[in-house]
Amino acid sequence: MSSDSTGPARIVSLDQFRGYTVAGMFLVNFLGAFLACPRILKHTHDYCSYADTIMPQFLFAVGFAFRLTFERRVQREGALAAYLRAVRRILGLALVAFAVYVVVPAIQSWPKILDRPPGELFYSICKREWCQTLLHIAITSLWILPVIRTPAPLRIAFAAASGALHVGLSAWFNFTWVNTTPNGIDGGPLGFLTWTIPAIAGTLACDMVTGSHLRSPIGAMVKSGVALMLAGWIMSCGTRLYDVPQSAETFATAREVAHRKLAPDAVIPPSETWEGRTWTSLLAEPPFVPPPDARHRQWNYWMMSQRAGSLSYLTFSAGFSMVVFALFYVACDILGWHSSLFRTLGVNALAGYILHDFTGDLIRQYAPRDCSPITMWGAFAVYFAITWAILRVMEKRGLFFRM
Repeated sequence: MSSDSTGPARIVSLDQFRGYTVAGMFLVNFLGAFLACPRILKHTHDYCSYADTIMPQFLFAVGFAFRLTFERRVQREGALAAYLRAVRRILGLALVAFAVYVVVPAIQSWPKILDRPPGELFYSICKREWCQTLLHIAITSLWILPVIRTPAPLRIAFAAASGALHVGLSAWFNFTWVNTTPNGIDGGPLGFLTWTIPAIAGTLACDMVTGSHLRSPIGAMVKSGVALMLAGWIMSCGTRLYDVPQSAETFATAREVAHRKLAPDAVIPPSETWEGRTWTSLLAEPPFVPPPDARHRQWNYWMMSQRAGSLSYLTFSAGFSMVVFALFYVACDILGWHSSLFRTLGVNALAGYILHDFTGDLIRQYAPRDCSPITMWGAFAVYFAITWAILRVMEKRGLFFRM
């Protein structure tokens, strides 16, 4: 924790974009625990919902800020000192993640921890508990560190190679492994390979905003974002190869559906799935539109899945993040608009992330999981107000969490 120091002028749109993302995180993480929560605000792991757009925006903002501040630090301190400092900060964030995801929950439920065999506990921590948002940000930042200062074509190639490696490892074992008990979170231990895509997209947006070779970065960001979204959706069309024939649907019991939920060839579909198919029959639902359930389509790598960290999902989400940021760039850096709410959340995003689970757990004690929509939204309003108020007091006193 430190006081906010004086330095180069902040990019208003980045703070506002980050603040909007934190607000979205508050929304989906709190409401997702309630039965009345709309599906579009939940992580269901079989399509891209609004909830699934939030974490990629964090990685996009991390990539943008990393590219911007790292180059400034190199100019001030030299390359070696800048790289060493970056590694220390990344390792520090990994330790914060361990404390938030492992140590604190262990303290809260110590008797249950003692009942678990040591081997099972260690396996679950490494596969699931520790591998959540903060650790994914840390590992992804470390992964892209060698290319953070390189030209854009090399960074793009690095992101593409990382995505290709993820596909190969998923075909080998990772897709099935992440989707079996204990289920992985946000792609599991190998998720950083595809989280690299929105992070690199953020570095490219940084170049567009700060570079002198473009008259206006708006067109470049929108075109790049739309191209990535289209590419992600085209990849997701591979999910149609896992449609369950109607002749098999009628014989599937609930137990059979659960058993066959994951396709056995989830990455490379059998050749017979192509037979007799027209190109129109391979068009997948657009993002934000729920797909058929597992009775009609088996889970596979090509669906947009946050749990699997699938290539289609992170490619689409990287483009979506860039387009959303472009809107904030127009509103904030060109038209001069800004929100004090988003500013408060954006300049202290790490504190907001750590704090929101504690306030959420507190408020949810007074709102049962099966409460009415009115009660759910009322509880959310109280939760949001409390969390924002604490962050606002921290902002007024100059207290910021920096890693």
